[in-house]
Amino acid sequence: MNQQSLSNVIKQRSKRVGRGPGSGKGKTAGRGTKGQKARGKISINHPHFEGGQRSLIKRLPYKRGKGNSKTSKKPLVVNLKVLNILPKGQVIDLATLIKFGIVNKEDANRFGVKILGGGNLNNSVTISLPISKKATGKILKAGGKVIGNNPKSKE
Repeated sequence: MNQQSLSNVIKQRSKRVGRGPGSGKGKTAGRGTKGQKARGKISINHPHFEGGQRSLIKRLPYKRGKGNSKTSKKPLVVNLKVLNILPKGQVIDLATLIKFGIVNKEDANRFGVKILGGGNLNNSVTISLPISKKATGKILKAGGKVIGNNPKSKE
């Protein structure tokens, strides 16, 4: 292999602008004089630029406190009618709901799960998840059991 057969690879360096008059791109750094395009910050071509009016992000109110999803995460809701697909006598916990594909694993671990009393339950099951009063009544009526009604209880 000789020098003439090598491919001519030249990697262009980025221009260093605003580094004094000797560089050829000093003072105004090739932006011309004055005007909106000569200035810094957000450019006219930026997707959030709105022609100089107050931007949407700054027009919206701050979100603080109880209703903010960052501070208060509500649990995933599972109604009783969905639990009819599970086998009779099954112990229902977070792992069971994930296994049968009723809830998503990541969401269930992040937000938690609560059983609500929507619909009717046909088979007797044992539940060890947070549960509403209405759902508790329907489960006991169907011949099931409720363990650990409170999510913070240690049973």
